[in-house]
Amino acid sequence: MFESAELGHKIDKAAYKKAVPQLRADLLDAQYDLKEQGRIPVIVLVSGQDGAGKGETINILYEWMDPRYLSTLAFAAPTDEERLRPYMWRYWRALPPKGRVGIFAGSWYSSPIHDRIDGGMTQVQMDQRIDQINRFEQMLVNEGALILKFWFHLTKEGQKRRLKALEKDPRTAWRVTKWNWDRLKTYDQLQEVAGHVLRLTNSPWAPWIIIEGEDERYRSLTTGKIILDSIRDRLADAGKQATPVAPPIPPNINGRDVISGLDLTKKLAKKEYEAQLAKWQGRLSELVRDPRFRQRSLICVFEGADAAGKGGAIRRIAAAMDARDYQIVPTAAPTEEERAQPYLWRFWRHIPRTGRATIFDRSWYGRVLVERVEGFCAEADWLRAYSEINDFEHEQVQAGAVVVKFWLQISKEEQLRRFKEREKIEFKRFKITDEDWRNREKWDAYHRAVCDMVDRTSTGMAPWTLVEANDKNHARVKILRTLCERLAAALEAPIPAAGFPPAGKTKDLKKKGKK
Repeated sequence: MFESAELGHKIDKAAYKKAVPQLRADLLDAQYDLKEQGRIPVIVLVSGQDGAGKGETINILYEWMDPRYLSTLAFAAPTDEERLRPYMWRYWRALPPKGRVGIFAGSWYSSPIHDRIDGGMTQVQMDQRIDQINRFEQMLVNEGALILKFWFHLTKEGQKRRLKALEKDPRTAWRVTKWNWDRLKTYDQLQEVAGHVLRLTNSPWAPWIIIEGEDERYRSLTTGKIILDSIRDRLADAGKQATPVAPPIPPNINGRDVISGLDLTKKLAKKEYEAQLAKWQGRLSELVRDPRFRQRSLICVFEGADAAGKGGAIRRIAAAMDARDYQIVPTAAPTEEERAQPYLWRFWRHIPRTGRATIFDRSWYGRVLVERVEGFCAEADWLRAYSEINDFEHEQVQAGAVVVKFWLQISKEEQLRRFKEREKIEFKRFKITDEDWRNREKWDAYHRAVCDMVDRTSTGMAPWTLVEANDKNHARVKILRTLCERLAAALEAPIPAAGFPPAGKTKDLKKKGKK
């Protein structure tokens, strides 16, 4: 895989000086076109061996391009805050918005490679992480991103020469330490592990670009030209670059489905309701204060028909918890900032740390519900959202989260009664809008969308609970009981081994000379 980057590529000084001015001008033009169009983000990953020129290449890009529209993110060992969340959380937060270039010095590839060489990750665990990365990058490309992955390569002898040259130059001598020389001892291990990772992640939508790193002029010109050509080609493509999204929706030939099969006549008398409410609120209060919950987090998702009682159910849950330990996130139309990022970015921002809870009043399922029905996104976008949502929830569960999802269903007649009641009661009028009335006209379309959503996203790790909500008493108790049962079962189960290793449990990589 690295053979073409071991041929001794060089560019002489005269040819370099002649090529640079035009390349710089073209890069700036492409960068301004990128900003003006504001259609895509550019994500540049810079990886490779020590001394191969990663830092120098990033610096030269800042010299050749407008630094106002560049951002560089360097990822070292995860912070305590990052360890308390899923592995990919810190990378989601760092994604560049549309119209900008984000350079990642060290990326989602660094930790798997480091941990595998150090012995902190098995081959199976690394391959699972690679699969996660491939799906993440596929999602970014389907969202419109241009991903450029550079691996700067050196032979073992070339790395020795580079380190000696850097050490000899007074301007760069500070960059070479005993640690760098020690890391040279793991060269063969790095080649084996990196070769495996690059092979499995060399996808059509985000291929690796391997560049020989010994000659800085060759390295810089090659990188700059690839970035220029890639941005130009991408901007010239009127449509999104996309990968296959999802199987088609199968037809329903007999009219039976998960929603029509619900018994909406279920009721709970007031006296029984009050007793059950107190019981399950008390149980929930105990569970979230259990010491084992400090290693978990709770994510509650509430979706449902308009006026189905989501707000009332959320208030009954919140009443059993300390307000300092949870956050309620209402989901409305995305802001300009959110529209400039991949769809799930705005939800990653609110993922709770361990020992905390987040309650979503409507959620990421808007893409396969309202956006699908109202035509706010293309069919390919909502079709691929099913698998992306499943991946997202899987990552939360693997990081220790308990994901509990509720769909509240009422009949069309009960919805009409509640709408009219809201119009009559002064303090409830704010709950009823023209949009609510318009949505009733698309009742059947939403019905089909909900059934598809449940069929495609009710997984073993994050199943849907369908709540018969014509009677609010029954609905609230069912929600609290389900939440307590899921949380209690999770506290009894072992915590998934995913994400970053616990702080203090990994070897000191610098001392051990590991990559």
